[in-house]
Amino acid sequence: MNLNHIPILDHHAHPLLRPEAIQTAVSFQQWFTESTHPATHQHHVPHSLFFRTGIKWLAELLGCEATITAVLAARAAIPYTQWSHRLFNDANISMVLCDYGYSTADSYTPATFPALLPCPVHPILRLETYFQELIVVHSNFDDAIEAFIATLRQARADGYVALKSIIAYRSGLDIAPADRAGAEAAYNSLHAEAQRNGRVRLAAKPLCDYLLWLAAEEAARQELPLQIHTGFGDEDADLRTANPLHLRPLIAQTKANLVLLHIGWPFSRETAHLAALYPNVWLDLSLAIPFATTGIPALLREVLGMAHHSKILFATDAFTMPDIFWLAARWGRWGLGKVLDELMNEGFLSAKEAEETAVSILHRNAQTLYPISKGIN
Repeated sequence: MNLNHIPILDHHAHPLLRPEAIQTAVSFQQWFTESTHPATHQHHVPHSLFFRTGIKWLAELLGCEATITAVLAARAAIPYTQWSHRLFNDANISMVLCDYGYSTADSYTPATFPALLPCPVHPILRLETYFQELIVVHSNFDDAIEAFIATLRQARADGYVALKSIIAYRSGLDIAPADRAGAEAAYNSLHAEAQRNGRVRLAAKPLCDYLLWLAAEEAARQELPLQIHTGFGDEDADLRTANPLHLRPLIAQTKANLVLLHIGWPFSRETAHLAALYPNVWLDLSLAIPFATTGIPALLREVLGMAHHSKILFATDAFTMPDIFWLAARWGRWGLGKVLDELMNEGFLSAKEAEETAVSILHRNAQTLYPISKGIN
């Protein structure tokens, strides 16, 4: 089933890097893995299906030899904004919701990133990264919390379309009841560290848990979705505490719409179960698409078999290069089209139902969930 005509609303992604940061083979290859090890980037990424297929597909688009050298040379001959527009238009990506919290000094900013794309871009507020800034500047816990809540209460008016938590990376999804005293003690220790080092990494569990409860309350009040990282990701994610089943107390006690990112992979069954069970839980497909490559159809078949199709959201979780957006969109459409063909051939879906399912997953569900313009056909 060809799904190229259906626009994608990419509800979870990150900004691009400036092109001068990606000029060598290794600096290009490193974005085809979640590993941060240089040896992996140089010696092992070229032997992954994601990378090998990516080079083949990019070479077809560029009309060059399917080698890293030829692809990099052909890319470099095209102005960066033109290359970005070409990929986004070819991928039929009509809107991007962007988490700028995953950025470096080479990343485009909220002021500069939208100009690189041929579609609207709306920001997502990453909670832990923002609160780290407050720890540095506020000596008093109460003042920091007051500033945090004030920002959350203004988030929708300031143009944010969602909140985002990376608590899975920091202290795990096994969230304890809110403990203000424990949060304050953790804050005081972190502020002292910030005074010594000029910066701090928020990973103290009592404080992380406390902030997430506050954010969930405010997300519900403003009807802003709360995206939560679940499952695999960067190396600092401990899968033992990244299983989305740990979120059941939060799910049961909040009225906020919770978007469980990345299918919770490898806990995709658990994530699909939660999305099917609770009306305020939504299932995101990003990161597993594209990294699962040839395993994508099996993942989608399992998810489509359990979760309501009205609760599944497509995104790329792309970052650094427009190429990753394009590749994720292509892998996603291939996998979804393949599974929908199977479900039609097996008599489970009519052609009309398969088309409606694809439209729902690729953009309609996100249009329903997020406070955005409905201008996507």
